[in-house]
Amino acid sequence: MAKILSVFSLRNLFFMSVALNLSLILRFMNEDGERGLTVLSWHKQEFGTDLDGENRKRRRPLFSSDNSTGVGDDDDNGRVVNLDHGDPTMYEKYWQEMGEKTTIVIPGWQSLSYFSDISNLCWFLEPEFGREIVRLHNVVGNAITDARYIVVGTGSTQLYQAALYALSPPDAPQPISVVSAVPYYSSYPLITDCLKSGLYKWAGDAGSFNIEGPYIELVTSPNNPDGFVRNSVVNRSEGILIHDLAYYWPQYTPIVSPADHDLMLFTVSKSTGHAGMRIGWALIKDREVAKKMTKFIEINTIGVSKDSQLRAAKVLKTVSDSCSEHSDRNGKSFFTYSYNEMSSRWKQLREAVKQSGHFSLPDFPSEFCKFLGYKFEPQPAFAWLKCEGEITDCESFLRSKKILTRSGKHFGFSPKYVRISMLDREENYNIFVKRMSVIKMKIDETCM
Repeated sequence: MAKILSVFSLRNLFFMSVALNLSLILRFMNEDGERGLTVLSWHKQEFGTDLDGENRKRRRPLFSSDNSTGVGDDDDNGRVVNLDHGDPTMYEKYWQEMGEKTTIVIPGWQSLSYFSDISNLCWFLEPEFGREIVRLHNVVGNAITDARYIVVGTGSTQLYQAALYALSPPDAPQPISVVSAVPYYSSYPLITDCLKSGLYKWAGDAGSFNIEGPYIELVTSPNNPDGFVRNSVVNRSEGILIHDLAYYWPQYTPIVSPADHDLMLFTVSKSTGHAGMRIGWALIKDREVAKKMTKFIEINTIGVSKDSQLRAAKVLKTVSDSCSEHSDRNGKSFFTYSYNEMSSRWKQLREAVKQSGHFSLPDFPSEFCKFLGYKFEPQPAFAWLKCEGEITDCESFLRSKKILTRSGKHFGFSPKYVRISMLDREENYNIFVKRMSVIKMKIDETCM
């Protein structure tokens, strides 16, 4: 009898457990379903499509057009073209054509140690990568490397933070002000203030900066987002400068002379297109500044990935090798290829803007490029587009045409402007240009 009761009890417990678990599963499914419906509803509201891309119910756009979609009758009306980020996938085609030239094999026993070269001030800099940095700058002629310390970082973002740490007075009564002339890179304020450091703080536009005392000014040249070559703005004796030269390469702008500044930042993401490596470097005159930047990275990430550095070294070597006279003659020079691609894209966009008649782009002066050997206008990695007429919110307007951009308000500027990446894959870029060329607008009175 006791045995029967024992079995019966276990059986009852088993079924009770199943019932409880089933009710919990159904509850989670219901909650997840509600969240899924929320995502689907948002996607429909923003783009007029479900996540599977089918048009089921279209939101009334802020601006109407002469046709139902506002972008012509091409087969890609349903596609959202995202040109908000500067993801440099344009370069994929070139590197695919290079085949095995940039392939490296890293044995399992390699890169075990934290240390790369203990005799170097930046002890986690791989010697091979350091040599290729110097070689590439000497080949292109875009920066002085003599009597400079090289500090490697996980992208130029980490190097920017390291520079702020190194340049800020440690015992000042107030955080040092950090400024940049508008339109400035949209991430500068976020990166500067994200840790709420007591050493430094974001102080906005360099053009209107009037606080007495020391300050740090960021000079991005060519500038992100508008592409213009820049110099410092505040120009006071207590100022400290950081030069962000991520775009000072011949596919984007003429190389008129080697940059010669106290602290210069570079990155592989925009020079060669390898954003996923997360590798950047700084060229620094002052030993103590370089030492403090190295210390920051040591505390922050205990160095920088050796594997990424070795791969970056191979890529930079391939780029430098491609610049030989023989390679250039065969059209395999990386910078010649990249220049031609950027030139073609800017011609396409200017023609599309001209056809539409509702937008404008900046004009740049032509200069002689000492590296390429001819004169040309800058062709930046981003287009700084202005919506003309009564359009007050250019980002929202282009979003209604399923073109995602970044509003000028994020750069300390007018929302009549947007930043558009010129570095996306060819297919997406061609859809974008075609869509821009056929936009015909009737402005909704509620949005003037």
